[in-house]
Amino acid sequence: MTTRIQETRGDRIFLFANYLYLTLAFLIVAYPVVYMLSASISNPHYVGSGEMWLWPKGITFEGYQRVFENSKIWSGYANTILYTLVGTAISLAVTLPAAYALSRRDLVGRNLFMGMFMVTMFFGGGLVPTYLLVKDLGMINTIWALVLPGAASIYNIIVTRTFFMSAIPRELEEAAQMDGASTTRLFLTIILPLSLPIIAVMALFYGVGQWNSYFSALIYLNDEAKYPLQIILRQILVLQEMSAQTGGTVDASTASALNNKAEVAALVKYSVIIVSTLPVIVVYPFLQRYFVQGVLIGSVKG
Repeated sequence: MTTRIQETRGDRIFLFANYLYLTLAFLIVAYPVVYMLSASISNPHYVGSGEMWLWPKGITFEGYQRVFENSKIWSGYANTILYTLVGTAISLAVTLPAAYALSRRDLVGRNLFMGMFMVTMFFGGGLVPTYLLVKDLGMINTIWALVLPGAASIYNIIVTRTFFMSAIPRELEEAAQMDGASTTRLFLTIILPLSLPIIAVMALFYGVGQWNSYFSALIYLNDEAKYPLQIILRQILVLQEMSAQTGGTVDASTASALNNKAEVAALVKYSVIIVSTLPVIVVYPFLQRYFVQGVLIGSVKG
């Protein structure tokens, strides 16, 4: 027979305050998302005048039509997917072995290597030396200029190292070594299968970062056919805004046309935001379970 613990008045107040806080936090986070989604399918006149503040009004899909009629959008999507998949795979291939090696207590000079890695978190070579290095390596206008320079994140290596140290029993490694398993076999057949949470977290971190990245492409790519989605969307927004701001005379008909262009530019802007963020929003729920578990385990110890 179980005994039910009676909640005190303080407990009820604490729970109420928690639920109230979580509700407010949800509303603060959800409102911009709902607003952008509604604005992307609403008549831009209602959006600009403030009449549309939550739910769609004067539903129209002109913004999405204008976005997807642009053939560059599809090439940008294909390029971004390729860059994200290749970049995430390379980052995982670098981060996981490095983190596991640094987690091994029998690694000679482990603290020295860790200190050298951490120095790069505070000091960098700068944009110009990095560009010259990438150019000398012959990676300008190639996928490698986007995925190799930032392949490893020291912060992610530290989190993954902490996971290996806190979640993988040392006795398991010793037992495998006693059975004759080499370090490589131990890592591939035992450590990695037990590390799915942190692998999912790192894949999400690197994948989202690569998906949203545009600065590297802006610096290193000069072939428009290789532009990722973010650069293509930036071009669309800039062209729309320039078109909306361009005018000659200030008569009534011209003013009306310019106003219509400005409204269409705003409509396209919201559509572009949804188009660029929707894939990440769709993928995240499938990784949420691993994300929470991996981050919590990886942050227990320093």
